[in-house]
Amino acid sequence: MLYAQVHLTLPAWIHDQIDLDQRYPGDEAKVALAIALSRSNVEHASGGPFGAVVFGPDDQVIAVGVNRVMPHNTSLAHAENMAYMLAQQRLQTPRLNDVLSPITLATSSQPCCQCYGATVWAGIDRLLIGASAADVEELTPFDEGPLPADWVGELNKRGIEVVQGLNRDDARAVLRAYGEADGARY
Repeated sequence: MLYAQVHLTLPAWIHDQIDLDQRYPGDEAKVALAIALSRSNVEHASGGPFGAVVFGPDDQVIAVGVNRVMPHNTSLAHAENMAYMLAQQRLQTPRLNDVLSPITLATSSQPCCQCYGATVWAGIDRLLIGASAADVEELTPFDEGPLPADWVGELNKRGIEVVQGLNRDDARAVLRAYGEADGARY
């Protein structure tokens, strides 16, 4: 049988952690939420140690994502991609900042090569990052893939501001806990 539909979901616990009326002023608060989602994803064994949140200009959540690769059997279900797809559906546009600006993505860890590509096209204005790709590779079994040598410069050329190392120790703690769990992959 030819599959003609894909159905991706966030875990049910996500609704208990997100208040769509709450504001998250400041870069650290935004990344802290992404890290909290990554931590909960590991604690609930509902995916890998990654979380991402799309914010609008009012510092409110538009959409969130956590890693759902193993539960959905698709390599595309990374936290950033989940957040982008859900935000695009909510705003009914493939380029988020075509209808609302500025758009910020806060992520627990630096986007891998796949999520980097999605970031170029998703229509965001700011990218906030917790742990680095080197942190991910040091503390987990994941290979983050190749990026351009000046990946930050490439995003900057496309109008995307990048801020790295926000709440890095907290993000690394989640990666470490995941990696120490016998490299479990869920």
